[in-house]
Amino acid sequence: MNKLAFALISGLGAALAIGLLSFAETLQSDIVLLMVPFGATAVLVFGVPDSPLAQPKNVIFGHLLTCAIGLYFVHYVGVSPLTLAIATGLAVSGMLLTKTTHPPAGATPLLVMLTGQDWSFLVSPVLSGALIIVLVGKLIALMHKRLERQQRAALD
Repeated sequence: MNKLAFALISGLGAALAIGLLSFAETLQSDIVLLMVPFGATAVLVFGVPDSPLAQPKNVIFGHLLTCAIGLYFVHYVGVSPLTLAIATGLAVSGMLLTKTTHPPAGATPLLVMLTGQDWSFLVSPVLSGALIIVLVGKLIALMHKRLERQQRAALD
């Protein structure tokens, strides 16, 4: 597949995933489905889908793990410049140890701590948003593969 087609389809996928989250959020005033780190997640999932950092396990568990770390600090340790640094370091170490490294998830504990989130943040937006991005990413990957097959068949 040529670079232009890949870039356009990837951009479409990112727009679709973030658009779905954003639109669904407007339908339900009591849930949050979108968070800033998901913008960077979309870059990896749609722009470099074969990267180990963009795999479903990394996207979902990277965000869940780092969110849990941020929530632990919010509820049991406190938020200060020192604890923000410690939580971020623990998030990086935790992702590396669990083989769930996903760079955008490094921002998740900071977001959680700076906004004082509750434990429900793990489910919405973190889990639900990550799942939707991964599912849309899989659909776009299927589109990429189908187009590649069609292009190869046209060349034969």
